[in-house]
Amino acid sequence: MNLLWDFDGTLFDTYPAYTAIVREVMGDEKISGEEIFWQLKASFSDAFEHFGLNDEQIKAIRNMARQLRPKDLTPFPEVEHVLKQADKNVIMTHKERDDVLSILEFHNLDGYFTDMVAGDDGYPRKPHTASYEFLHEKHKVDIAIGDREIDILPAKELGIKTCLFQNNTPGADYYLSHYRDFNKIIK
Repeated sequence: MNLLWDFDGTLFDTYPAYTAIVREVMGDEKISGEEIFWQLKASFSDAFEHFGLNDEQIKAIRNMARQLRPKDLTPFPEVEHVLKQADKNVIMTHKERDDVLSILEFHNLDGYFTDMVAGDDGYPRKPHTASYEFLHEKHKVDIAIGDREIDILPAKELGIKTCLFQNNTPGADYYLSHYRDFNKIIK
């Protein structure tokens, strides 16, 4: 089985760190961390618009996010078990390639991935299908796994099976709350 993975919120539990950064930059204690978290889960640009952040704040958030060290970001429990089972694993992420590679290397997960399309590779952003199409043509992806609807829309358009992780938005072929259940849910 060949799997296409989203990175943030799917392979790695990065949103708590991003939430803390946005909260720090906004400096508004009245806005809950939970509200920031869920806005970021929709998309960073949606969150920036929702909270009315200016260009200076957005730049500060992006810079602080890039300063996170690999040890500050942890893979989801038992995701490595799923990576080991796959014939091929590929990544499609908006995150910069160097950042992804350093995080994967730090956690000894880099050897599980055959290919990647990263945010600095010049492809249009999700939900555009171009990056998924490239990876699918090259690696014959069986299932695309992501934590947001935007992660599965390109796969659905290309006829690839989809799995939403920790998200029950209608439209996916599979839903997974914990990677320990992968073999029970995805057959």
